[in-house]
Amino acid sequence: MPLQSINPASGEKGRAVETQSWTQVEADLEISRQAFLSWRKSEFGQRRGLLLRAAQILATEKGELARMMSLEMGKPVLQARAEIEKCAAVCVHYAENAEKMLAPETVVTGAETGYVRFDPLGTILAVMPWNFPFWQVFRFAAPALMAGNVCLLKHSSNVPGCAQAIDDIFRQAGFPDHVFVSLRIGPELVAPLIAHPLLAAVTLTGSDQAGRRVAEQAGRNLKKVVLELGGSDPFIVLADAPLEKCLATAVGARMVNNGQSCIAAKRFIVEAPVLDHFRSVFVAAVSALKVGDPLDESNEVGPLARADLVDELERQVRESVKRGATILVGGKRLSDRPGFYFQPTVLGDVGPGMPAYDEELFGPVAALIGAKDAADALRIANDTPFGLGASIWTRDRGCAERMAAAIEAGMVFINGMVRSDPRLPFGGIKASGFGRELSSYGIKEFVNIKTVVIA
Repeated sequence: MPLQSINPASGEKGRAVETQSWTQVEADLEISRQAFLSWRKSEFGQRRGLLLRAAQILATEKGELARMMSLEMGKPVLQARAEIEKCAAVCVHYAENAEKMLAPETVVTGAETGYVRFDPLGTILAVMPWNFPFWQVFRFAAPALMAGNVCLLKHSSNVPGCAQAIDDIFRQAGFPDHVFVSLRIGPELVAPLIAHPLLAAVTLTGSDQAGRRVAEQAGRNLKKVVLELGGSDPFIVLADAPLEKCLATAVGARMVNNGQSCIAAKRFIVEAPVLDHFRSVFVAAVSALKVGDPLDESNEVGPLARADLVDELERQVRESVKRGATILVGGKRLSDRPGFYFQPTVLGDVGPGMPAYDEELFGPVAALIGAKDAADALRIANDTPFGLGASIWTRDRGCAERMAAAIEAGMVFINGMVRSDPRLPFGGIKASGFGRELSSYGIKEFVNIKTVVIA
């Protein structure tokens, strides 16, 4: 069955790509292994020049790549352009910093000489999602390639054009053949790929269910794995929060990428003294959002990426309301137009036992939860299986830092929106996965941290 894109704004079929057979995939894997044996010997200067060239191509082709993204998965085109710019930035970051990040580290022991070196592992499989179809790939590939690894990409089946475009960028930049390969496969070939003796490691960005499957396969085959999974990030608003800045940020923190972001704020936990004011302003701002064709730059929210995602979000909202939540705005799919649209929504009176409280809502739906005080807000924030990001809003820095230390998450932002930055480690705990991407921590996930001692 071919990999098929469907324009989520219209429901019309787009690009279709024929899948590879296992024999073809195995041949790619074997050739990639040979490419690795050469690429690992390349100088940092060579890798740097090629990655900087990839950054230049991204910048030059930003408009065309952004349009493709919008057509395949529905991202508002202004956000799509920003995503391409961020991909170029991560290429530049690792091109300029990878060599010093991976420089050998001297360790003083009783021996004559002792040091730690960082050697590439080999061929890394990246299983990537559709929601940030360029960024998720480049934030993995840039450090992995600079470390001397080679990359196989298994991209989401609904963004075949984006997958091919990424492959083309690395080829146009001059990377040797099979140092980066975009495979044309469905999910059924992931397990045999992980099991193959020529594959060194695997990374996945996706749902916690997919992460469990990949982790099981990787564990069975003793392969290194990094998992960046879902999130139900708390957005904590304390009574002394800088409300003007907080409210100006809140809507974007939830509705970014049409609400389809693992680090989007999803549970808005607001201390009682400011709950009424926050609710009033937040609901009004969500009500005013303009929804429509993602290629129209005046639209702020586009469609969900697939029809089944609308079905699932509708189920979660309906079940939450059945269990006591109230719809403050929105709450339904938009059936007055083609495509996969859901109204920007705010749910109030959200509590345990509701999907809006217990599950990740991957779409433009915010859950509003009242807290008695800061201690109660912290309890609610941690009352989730997920642990990716968190945002705390208060003028009391000491309180914020104490809460940050106690929050069960991989990232905490104080008086700011959770976002990724190439200079900072990115990842979570609990059902949000393990391992880190970005920064010096991310580039060292897929290296052999090797001790060398001269007695």
